[in-house]
Amino acid sequence: MMDARDSIGTAGRMPAALSRGAGSASSGRLRFALRICGFFVLALLALFAGGFGWFADKVSSMTTPVNPAKADAIIVLTGGQSRLDAAMDLLASGKGERLLISGVHPSASRRQLQMAMGGDKQLFSCCVDIDRAALDTIGNAEESAKWVESHAYGSIILVTNNYHMPRSLLEMGRLLHGARLEPYPVVNTKLANGSWLTKPEALRVLLTEYSKYVLALARGIVPLRPTAEGVTLAEASIAKDEKQPSQVIP
Repeated sequence: MMDARDSIGTAGRMPAALSRGAGSASSGRLRFALRICGFFVLALLALFAGGFGWFADKVSSMTTPVNPAKADAIIVLTGGQSRLDAAMDLLASGKGERLLISGVHPSASRRQLQMAMGGDKQLFSCCVDIDRAALDTIGNAEESAKWVESHAYGSIILVTNNYHMPRSLLEMGRLLHGARLEPYPVVNTKLANGSWLTKPEALRVLLTEYSKYVLALARGIVPLRPTAEGVTLAEASIAKDEKQPSQVIP
């Protein structure tokens, strides 16, 4: 028969046992939650790495068209002399009626730009328009959309570097709903067959551009709206990326 001391001793040990059980269950739930978080982090990293591999392969396999089809107009995004030269050659060969140079520095005069591009002075005077308002790829798309709409162009040759082309097409495609975009990638460095893996500078550029491309995709959930000045973003607070360097890959 259990006496009073046995009863008190057993009762005193029960809360401690319950406490240990509750602590063990809480610790188990925490470990499970950490495992789930770790799984999602690893999945996101794997998705990012796989996407980068696809992006790098796509960009490195791009080639400059030898004889592109004629379009209504040409748009070149500043960021390198080779882009400007290619766009001027397209205009001179009659591949477009007019050329828009988007993203020109405000301090650059028309005469300075013409001399730098080495194009025919008469052709430059009659058929080249300059956009000084765009500061980044988003701005390029916005200003280009206004220009295309004002001229009612239906087809555009878009000139930029190969690594910059996917994001440029993405941003332009959101605003140029009625115009067909024909990419004209300018290739400064041969990166085919995975050679970008052995070139640290090229790898850095591709990784940076891919990160911006992913952010541009994520930003696609923000709706667009028409305004008195044309089509613009519904949220004006979106941060703009830095202007492209003059020549990232030599």
